[in-house]
Amino acid sequence: MKNVIVYTSNNCIYCSQAKEYLKENGVAYQERNIQEPNYRKELMAMKIMSVPVLKIDDEVVVGFNREKIDSLLGL
Repeated sequence: MKNVIVYTSNNCIYCSQAKEYLKENGVAYQERNIQEPNYRKELMAMKIMSVPVLKIDDEVVVGFNREKIDSLLGL
């Protein structure tokens, strides 16, 4: 099973779409809302300033890129 982390923010429509897509495909994930300062710092340490960001094992997907997500998750 892949380790999936989704960085989100409040009122981010693409974040909601990404989370819904993972749920529809039965993919368990941990949500990290960047309203929480520690999660915002994690994202900034990766030099990323936008959400959603999906971290699938060691691979990072910036934005809701369905093709890349499918490829990394084997969907």
